[in-house]
Amino acid sequence: MNSNVAVIGLGAMGLPMAARLAERFEVRGFDIAAERLALAADQGVAPAVTAAEAVTGAGTVLVAVRTGEQLDTLLYGSGNGLNDSALNDSALNDTGIAVHLEPGAVVVLTSTVGTDGIAETAERLAEQDVHLVDAPLSGGPVRAREGDLLIVVGAAPAAVEKVKPVLTQLSSTLSIVGDRPGDGQALKTVNQLLCGVHIAAAAEALALADALGLDRERTLGALTAGAANSFMLGNRGPRALQAYDEGGAEVLSRLDIFVKDLGIVGKAARNAHLAAPVAAAAEQLFLLGEAQGLGALDDSAVIRVVAPQLRAKEQ
Repeated sequence: MNSNVAVIGLGAMGLPMAARLAERFEVRGFDIAAERLALAADQGVAPAVTAAEAVTGAGTVLVAVRTGEQLDTLLYGSGNGLNDSALNDSALNDTGIAVHLEPGAVVVLTSTVGTDGIAETAERLAEQDVHLVDAPLSGGPVRAREGDLLIVVGAAPAAVEKVKPVLTQLSSTLSIVGDRPGDGQALKTVNQLLCGVHIAAAAEALALADALGLDRERTLGALTAGAANSFMLGNRGPRALQAYDEGGAEVLSRLDIFVKDLGIVGKAARNAHLAAPVAAAAEQLFLLGEAQGLGALDDSAVIRVVAPQLRAKEQ
């Protein structure tokens, strides 16, 4: 397998993944933001002037985009009728990167975009002997840089084998959940339902504790030590309390990401004719947060929707 790797999209997750991969592989990276390219170069990633340059000759192409529409634009260009200003850049041109992919190459989709169109994209790439590995991931930027991600994969076994060295370099947990592109997106949709609900529930619980006059830090310590604990409570709880500090908590996962992801959950549930009232309620909290200008803050800032301010801390 060609060991050259291209990473398209050097954002919050793409950049640390590219840097992690550069410890073992020859990595070229592309992003439309010049400052992200400069940061990548500082971490051993060769910056490419265009996306086409990045993928030419690469055996593996990691794609970190925000939506399925962006994926289509990236692969097939603005000529497909889409008009995504974030990707319709001269460095991409009207054709997209698909025409520049080598026969036998593997495109690894690391983003959470939902199942719509994934099977069709895989079929279209297969026509030019290019494989699609559906591999959405969880863990955040710090864990991405450390190779400590959870990656769930849906793809043909032969395609997975081709890119397993790349995936294992990035992950501490690699779960093959199905043989079809789209299976990974399906499981990630279920994952995001639980994550979004847990974050919203943690915010409500901490806001209630404050309203009842309990010490915030002691409450959080007691909850995380008992049966009510969850990963999201332990991880987001301290950051939720920092949401009221000047500048707020460090942004490890933006609030508006859960607006997108819970929107994917809701659409999937409706398509399956399945009621998901708890997920829908959590989605409304994140939508309210976005409407209140919190979208670019850490997702733990959803606590400010149910509790615009906490009590002044007792001295």
